[in-house]
Amino acid sequence: MNPREVRSAGGNAISLRTPLALLLISLATIAAVWWWLATPVTLVRAPIDPSAKLQCVSYAPYRDTQTPLIESTQVSAEQIAQDLAQLANVTDCVRTYSIDQGGDHVPALAAKVRLKVIQGIWLGSDRQKNLMQISTAIQLAKDYPDVITGLVVGNEVLLRGEMTVADLVANIRLVKSQVQVPVTYADVWENWLTNRELSDAVDFVTIHILPYWEDTPIKAKFAAVHVDSIRKRMAVAFPAREILIGEVDWPSHGRMRGGALPSRTNQAQVVSEILDIAKREGFRVNLIEAYDQPWKRQLEGIIVEGTVGGYWGLFDAYRREMKYPPGVAISNVPSWKLQMAAGMALSAMTFLAALLTLRRRPWTPRFEAWIAVAISATTAGSLLGLAADKMYFESYHIVSWLQWGALLAAAIASPLLCANALMAGRPLPTFLDWLGPRETRSKSTLTILLGLALAVTALVSAETALGFTFAPRYRDFPYASLTMAVVPFASLMLLNRPQAGARPIAEAVFAGLISVCAVYIAINEGKDNWQSIWTCVMYVLFALTLWQARAAQSRG
Repeated sequence: MNPREVRSAGGNAISLRTPLALLLISLATIAAVWWWLATPVTLVRAPIDPSAKLQCVSYAPYRDTQTPLIESTQVSAEQIAQDLAQLANVTDCVRTYSIDQGGDHVPALAAKVRLKVIQGIWLGSDRQKNLMQISTAIQLAKDYPDVITGLVVGNEVLLRGEMTVADLVANIRLVKSQVQVPVTYADVWENWLTNRELSDAVDFVTIHILPYWEDTPIKAKFAAVHVDSIRKRMAVAFPAREILIGEVDWPSHGRMRGGALPSRTNQAQVVSEILDIAKREGFRVNLIEAYDQPWKRQLEGIIVEGTVGGYWGLFDAYRREMKYPPGVAISNVPSWKLQMAAGMALSAMTFLAALLTLRRRPWTPRFEAWIAVAISATTAGSLLGLAADKMYFESYHIVSWLQWGALLAAAIASPLLCANALMAGRPLPTFLDWLGPRETRSKSTLTILLGLALAVTALVSAETALGFTFAPRYRDFPYASLTMAVVPFASLMLLNRPQAGARPIAEAVFAGLISVCAVYIAINEGKDNWQSIWTCVMYVLFALTLWQARAAQSRG
């Protein structure tokens, strides 16, 4: 047989030009998508100016799996010394939040690299721990008067509801009576306006302005202007006090909130613009934060953690490398070549799966079948790198690794198995095909695997849809992996219609649940959140696919 032809059952030759042409189009499309995604951005003003150090950055010493949420955690002085030596190259000051778990080493080590310290005192609902924090910080302020430039008595303790204003004021005055350095309290700017009496107890007002986390999220391009407008408003409200912006920044990874999109380029742009305004208008700014802190994700979820809280750093958590070095163009996908290559390989494998099916069962496939294979291959190939990247950043504990890993596995398997089913003339299986009574189960391994991929996608879709409906604040949108899985399923259901029969109850329940949630999520997240809209479109497409299922299907 000519290698350029496949014989149909009737003896007609099928040219391989069609799949070859579609494969080339698919590969070209994948390359174009990744070239566009990886287009670097060169900022007019570098976020980190090599000729001018930052005023101050927040510093938490935890690395890798270290977390302050485990009381036994102890960070060594050697580890802190390494961090401070690196930070001394980019900043004149670090702000800390606590003195336990090794944090009391910071002032002495900062002195060695000529860093100033805004020393934090962590307050909560435990009075004994509060007194321990206070007494240690007071002693540090006395021991290192040339290093510690201020004490922050409590960080967002009012926001967390762990202390009354009266108790907070009493603690602030206790500290002030025993130290010579200025004393302040730090909280979101709204809490200062609500509790104006706090200003009488402090030497300067420390406010947190995080445009991403505002009740009405601010887009990255408006973030710097928003920060400046809030600062000016606070200056009017507290004319007798200096205003320190104690926390301001933008996340590099995580879910969208409204039109606020976390990304490397957006983080660099926001930091650059805020620092430029601070320099021109002469106000103090502390960036949050020096290093990414993945442990913070534990604060944002119980089963599935949110991503965004762990990725506000100037340096990444593990390699300790600056995310946007001075003079280097910034890309949101620095490993794009590898991601593009992996996507191209998946696309080629999808076409190969279709061709191998024809070699075993030669017949003339409809042109629409090849178009469906091409769409599935191109979609999966374009999104594979992004889906893998999201799984890496969005997985923290074993549960989230299993969830996102299972969805990604189903997303990779879906175009391959659906290509096989399209060319073999098999419909999308139902759950009963591999979970039903033994005598009615499919005997085909490929059908069972396709059914398993379908079930995994249904379970993760239902879980995430319910999560976005009832506890959406921190959850990440699975738009990339979900699209990779759903598009081949929908294509197969559209072209290889199941035989007439009863609609299975399980598929109907999943379809109804997911579609209802999708409508609510789209409304709740708003029209500016393209991650939400994309995810909801995939939810609806998947629900329609499940709704078309029929129990009486060929077993193939």
